[in-house]
Amino acid sequence: MNNYEYINDVLVNLFRDILYLEEEAMRGTEYKDLTMNDWHVIEAIGVNEPKSMSSIAKELSITVGSLTTAMNGLYKKGYVNRKRGEEDRRLVYISLTEKGESAYKYHADFHRDMVNAAIAGCSSEETRVLVDCLSKLTKFFRSFGK
Repeated sequence: MNNYEYINDVLVNLFRDILYLEEEAMRGTEYKDLTMNDWHVIEAIGVNEPKSMSSIAKELSITVGSLTTAMNGLYKKGYVNRKRGEEDRRLVYISLTEKGESAYKYHADFHRDMVNAAIAGCSSEETRVLVDCLSKLTKFFRSFGK
């Protein structure tokens, strides 16, 4: 297999494989009621200040309507809080509940372990080259379709 074929194979399969492994890692936990979409919404909300629905939707590249559907499910499951803006009652701010923060930490730990496994045994130069290549790839994907 030449370099082109190998890189193509990695790019085509890596995303699918990561999602599969992530889903499997979360399936047997106390968070088995969360879908992969739920995990990504929780990650976008984060554990800092409450975020507006529009800022979360923008971060996820989805519509506010789609986010509302996801948020309703997360609210019913006890992972998020919703609060109307005090100055503008049309705005809704989202934060994670204690249960949501626990799920966020669990998911963050999975990602930390995944990254650590990816760079285990790499020299600092190899890690720098990987970061440079992934940065270029990210730039391409983020500009795609714009």
